Amino acid sequence: MLATRLVILLLALSACVSYGPPKPPKPAPVTLPPPRESPSGPKLQDLVSGTTQRLQAVSVVNDKVVWVSGTGGTYAVTLDGGATWRTATVPEADSLEFRDVAAFDNDNAYLLSAGNGTNSRIYRTVDAGVDWAIQFVNRDSAAFYDCFAFWDKDNGLAWSDAVNGRFPYVTTTDGGEVWRRHELDGATANEGAFAASGTCVTTQGNAAAFVATGGGEKARVLRSADRGLTWQSATTPITQGSRTTGLTSVAFRNPRDGIAAGGDIAGKDSATAEVIRTSDGGVTWTLAARPTFPGPVFAVVYVPGTDATVVAVGPGGASWSADEGRTWRVLDSLSYWSAGFAGKSGGWLVGPGGRITKVIF
Repeated sequence: MLATRLVILLLALSACVSYGPPKPPKPAPVTLPPPRESPSGPKLQDLVSGTTQRLQAVSVVNDKVVWVSGTGGTYAVTLDGGATWRTATVPEADSLEFRDVAAFDNDNAYLLSAGNGTNSRIYRTVDAGVDWAIQFVNRDSAAFYDCFAFWDKDNGLAWSDAVNGRFPYVTTTDGGEVWRRHELDGATANEGAFAASGTCVTTQGNAAAFVATGGGEKARVLRSADRGLTWQSATTPITQGSRTTGLTSVAFRNPRDGIAAGGDIAGKDSATAEVIRTSDGGVTWTLAARPTFPGPVFAVVYVPGTDATVVAVGPGGASWSADEGRTWRVLDSLSYWSAGFAGKSGGWLVGPGGRITKVIF
């Protein structure tokens, strides 16, 4: 009788194990090239991403867990600070360009694909990418969703280029189970948000949000203090007025101090990069210095744990500033599209050909 009970118990335990959630495969170890030293001192480590697709967005959870996304329906995640990456394609999404990613831990992440009409979508995984659920598909053929940002894993918003003088945008309060559509009036002709790096929208604190615009008659920073219910607009001194000029990126380190950047996205070989700063929560903006590389800035981000260190990247290279853009130093000459940092001990720059470079200050 005792033996019979033991067999039943073992079978029950076996059943529990076999019906547990599947785990994604662990990536195989790789040999990394020798680290490089930036001309200005930081250490640069070229990583092996496992893809040749262009990578356009970074979401840093901590110094170990980082998610990236890009073209060809591609995403990748590291759990060891970048030493190895698990790279995959979202099923039936290999024609999409994932221009933004937002991650909250090993398992929970969102992807936003940018494109006209139904090519703009939002996916979510809660099991580290084993399964992806389509949460939102854009049904407006004239809309083009550029990027998104979250206050926490349940509350966020995604932003579109303007349609007929209004900005469509969607918000969620339940982890993406429902995305509610809104419209903001007052867009200038052709105004939108460049979908270059997943940094044209950012959140700050529990309720503030900021949007960097370009491509229209004006390049502005739109700000909300109530999770997108109402908006105010600030004009900026950056080059603007054409379909290729304006802001591409915006970031804040506290409720008052922020930075934004852009330039002429068509002027990749000239000194078109521009950076602006605010110290009053985005009400007014002033010009800062130009980064060291040619062409536009695609992303500008803060380095957490520092007073005012920022990193700017673009097709022409990467620069960093210890004084919030007043002066800049060369970081790298390779082409990058986006960046994200956990702190001085870890930042990740991504770009063409599956490029991922880790930066250590």
